[in-house]
Amino acid sequence: MSDINIAVIGAGVIGKRHVQEIANSDQCKLAAIADPSPEAGQQAAALGVALHQDYRKLLETERVDAVIVCTPNSTHGEIGLACIERGIPVLVEKPIADDLASARALAEASRIARVPVLVGHHRRHNPMVRTARKAIAEGRIGKLVAANIMCLHYKPEAYYAVPWRRRIGGGPILINMIHEIDLIRHLCGEIISVQAVSSNRTRAYEVEDSAACTLELENGAIANISLSDTAATPWSWDTAAGEDRALFDYRPVPTHFFAGTNGALSLPDKTLWSYDGEKGRHRPIQDERIPVEEENVYANQLRHFLDVVNGATEPLIDAHDASQTLAVTLAVVEAARTGLKIDMRTDTRFSRGDATA
Repeated sequence: MSDINIAVIGAGVIGKRHVQEIANSDQCKLAAIADPSPEAGQQAAALGVALHQDYRKLLETERVDAVIVCTPNSTHGEIGLACIERGIPVLVEKPIADDLASARALAEASRIARVPVLVGHHRRHNPMVRTARKAIAEGRIGKLVAANIMCLHYKPEAYYAVPWRRRIGGGPILINMIHEIDLIRHLCGEIISVQAVSSNRTRAYEVEDSAACTLELENGAIANISLSDTAATPWSWDTAAGEDRALFDYRPVPTHFFAGTNGALSLPDKTLWSYDGEKGRHRPIQDERIPVEEENVYANQLRHFLDVVNGATEPLIDAHDASQTLAVTLAVVEAARTGLKIDMRTDTRFSRGDATA
């Protein structure tokens, strides 16, 4: 299939980014946009494409080969199912849904209908992440024992002018921490237990503004994530990785740290630490930068999606995989709410295969 017709449902910040990448691609074209906002109307008119207030009307009237869903979290499952029912491959922005029942229903519908779903955990398409995953898997830092991640940034008040971002399901755990949880799963392995705390005392919205969690991995490693969207720092992936420098200021500082028995790796500065000869804190530790060429991560994701649509490959992260990332993320929410440790293997609300949360 050449010149794939793609519709974008939801024309907010990330929707605009997808539209931009489609416009830059010679393998696909934008067929239509669905979004009820006046701004979306202006955008569609400028691009010369059809605009629909309701995604259902778009799916009923437009000829589309694929759909990208960038709507509020609670609508992802419903729209994804509507696309699958019509046999249309879909890229659903993360989180795949805001509850596990919806996520797993979408995953099961995709499996039964054999209609692919790619979930927009875009970091998996970053060559830096591919290189780090290979380095950890090959034992370049020895046995992984610990990971520490900082996701600390300041969202301006205008960000919260959108009502759903102030309500349960729209806070930084589901918007931001879910990226870190998916990265840990992708780089380090499966998560088997969760402990967490959260606070909303700075902004005083219904949702949290700060949180921290400790995750136990299947391989015995421990991972910690510090999160806040009301902290004025450069210590977040969005700032430090430079994936979208038009949207975020760029400061190349390390924010993700992976420690092993023979060395350590920090990202996104791609620094590998190790001893030359005898190991020990009394010995000098050496550092080296791992060479990785910069690439447009969102363009990589789009090319991969087009390959999925053409049947040339399977989704790098499909609905089942993304549902497990969501399960851990929702377990963080619950652990913070109750103060209890959650075992992902035995808690039927979050363990694999259960469809309730």
